[in-house]
Amino acid sequence: MTSPEEFFAEHPDALRVYETVRAEVERLGPVEVRVTRSQVAFRRRRGFAYLWLPGQWLRNPSAEVVLSLALDHRVPSTRFKQVVRPSPHTWMHHLEVRAVSDIDDKVSAWLADAYRGAG
Repeated sequence: MTSPEEFFAEHPDALRVYETVRAEVERLGPVEVRVTRSQVAFRRRRGFAYLWLPGQWLRNPSAEVVLSLALDHRVPSTRFKQVVRPSPHTWMHHLEVRAVSDIDDKVSAWLADAYRGAG
């Protein structure tokens, strides 16, 4: 994959979510977007937000796209499908996104927090 548009080519709703998240992140400052086989990552000094398609890994996903946020603390919200701690200084928060409207003020605040923490 060379671009987010190619990554999300068969998932128009996920592409709209990507465009919304990208706009939110770009409001915060400079950001690098990296596309791999499995995800689209937003980075500063390190990655802080990732969009991926759960259908690549799960049979019947309940959302077309997941936004994963890397934070240095756990956010107590029932909106997250899963929160894991892959390292002592990182909490990964997985948010199922079913519509662009899910990227609301609360998610924007979490993106800003993750952006600041990435350096």
